[in-house]
Amino acid sequence: MFSMHQLHHCFQRSALVLLLAGLTGCAGLLPTTHSEASSFKTFEEARTAIESLIPMQSNQETLTALGIEAGKQPNTTLLTHADVVRRFVSGSMLTKQDFDHGVVLCIEARDACHGLELLANRIDKVRSGNFFTDFLNFSRRTETKGWRFNALILLVDNVVVYRSWGGQPAIDETEVHTNPLGPLQDVGPSVVTVK
Repeated sequence: MFSMHQLHHCFQRSALVLLLAGLTGCAGLLPTTHSEASSFKTFEEARTAIESLIPMQSNQETLTALGIEAGKQPNTTLLTHADVVRRFVSGSMLTKQDFDHGVVLCIEARDACHGLELLANRIDKVRSGNFFTDFLNFSRRTETKGWRFNALILLVDNVVVYRSWGGQPAIDETEVHTNPLGPLQDVGPSVVTVK
């Protein structure tokens, strides 16, 4: 059971939210989330950077000039020779002839082989729709827009021997949650008391 003090406090908070909604416009009160895990501004910028790497010519200095370094590019994983072997060979039915020449060079180079795995994204999540149905938990609509990019670069003695990329150039998703009971939807189990 709620005490009178708790109910009074709850009504005060609700009145404040309603007042703010009237003053600032309802849509402005819905939460937004921005996720940024890249120094690249766009998917195309990331793709162009990776495609500009020329196997057997580009080197560590080229990567540094493009800003592709574990210390500068967020969410970059350094891969050891063992990581590269696990990624391409372990449990695979493929033979050497099935792999790109650069991959074979890297695997055969042993300790001279290492790699970089880049994961980059820029994602915006915006709650849209009616403020009151969202606030009272009847209906919540979330729109997600942005992009995700991933790339793999293999080097032997600091010379790029292989590069590949992929990802989602345009993310556009809408998620709608509806709760017919609104704010009471999740109250059931929490009000049960054990004596």
